[in-house]
Amino acid sequence: MATRSQAREAVVGLLYAYDSGNIDIRKLAKEVLEEKKIRNKQQEFALELFDGVISKMQFLDDQISKQLKDWELSKLGGMERAILRLGVYEILFSHTDKPVVINEAIELAKSYGEEMAPKLINGILDSINKE
Repeated sequence: MATRSQAREAVVGLLYAYDSGNIDIRKLAKEVLEEKKIRNKQQEFALELFDGVISKMQFLDDQISKQLKDWELSKLGGMERAILRLGVYEILFSHTDKPVVINEAIELAKSYGEEMAPKLINGILDSINKE
């Protein structure tokens, strides 16, 4: 059985695909999750996160942009944007413990982001959590 960490990892991949212009990824999301052996409750969890981020994308981007100060969200790498959007969504709209959300995002950044991504993501999510 897949873990929530694996479900989040899959969601980040789906968000990356969506952000890269594959807006039909929602239709394929369930198949992608099945291929990654993310099923049952973890699949429901992943789809809930994915749909939630997509439905609140502009709001999430606004929250992230406020934290970036002299930087633009569009200049961040696609994986960093996906990880941040998921992290901010979970902080603001889920019941998951905030330190868990931040830690999961940092781990995803270590695996998929640029060298400075974990520090950036930690700072932004921590600031949003404190607001």
